[in-house]
Amino acid sequence: MIVERYQFCPQCGTPLIDSVRFGKPRQACPACDWVYFADPKVAAGVLVERDGQVLLVRRANEPGRGLWTLPAGFVDAGEDPALAAQRECLEEAGVEVRITSLVDVLYGQEHPRGAHIVIFYRAEIVAGTLTSGDDVDGVSFFPRSSLPPLAFTTTRCILERAS
Repeated sequence: MIVERYQFCPQCGTPLIDSVRFGKPRQACPACDWVYFADPKVAAGVLVERDGQVLLVRRANEPGRGLWTLPAGFVDAGEDPALAAQRECLEEAGVEVRITSLVDVLYGQEHPRGAHIVIFYRAEIVAGTLTSGDDVDGVSFFPRSSLPPLAFTTTRCILERAS
């Protein structure tokens, strides 16, 4: 896991030190005793299948620019992960979906800006027209036997587990 490091205490501005707190090495403030707890980033995505094909979006940004992945993105604070998955599908692929089941929950950060935990749901399209949006420049259905180059290990894993 990639952990962010900070220089100064957000409460009092004192330089942080490394200290064992609550049984683990953590950054802490020697002046006000504030402790930095690194929280995981959580993302949610959808697996949409139609007529034996899977919905994928092509990334417009790094990492993985030009490669394909399942519609997914970060869960906002206070947001239900299933609603985040629906929102991301609408933002990226232009379609509204209904969640039908949980596919899997995966752990493992693939790049420094990525999620630590990704929750994937199976979903079906209920409205809309496929349109590239947000941070993607392509959206299409692909047969499982002829997938384009994929951006992330989590995408490959979900496609294998949900086949």
